[in-house]
Amino acid sequence: MEKFSLEAIARAQLTAARGAASGRGASTVVGGHERVLRQTVMALTAGSTHGEHGLGGEATLLVWSGRIRLAAGADTWEGRDGDLLVVPATAHTVEALEDSAFLLTVAMSRPGPA
Repeated sequence: MEKFSLEAIARAQLTAARGAASGRGASTVVGGHERVLRQTVMALTAGSTHGEHGLGGEATLLVWSGRIRLAAGADTWEGRDGDLLVVPATAHTVEALEDSAFLLTVAMSRPGPA
């Protein structure tokens, strides 16, 4: 069994994001590309985005702190502390409306190559 402090990881990733030119920080805490389940703590500084991308699986985004906008085509959803957003299966972007940290949970249709 493993135990993680998501609060501590989120703080560390926000610090990393604030020091990065991209305004982003991320740490995978469970799983990875070779597994079906992957959970990643991500942080974005205000105005930063995680550019348009698709997933190849089902995903949710739990906003740990801050405020974000999830956009897919003409549809947008905003989330703040404690909100759980279901990520659409289509191409989408995530934008931080203020410094934010969130837990991205992805269940891939099948694991990637090892």
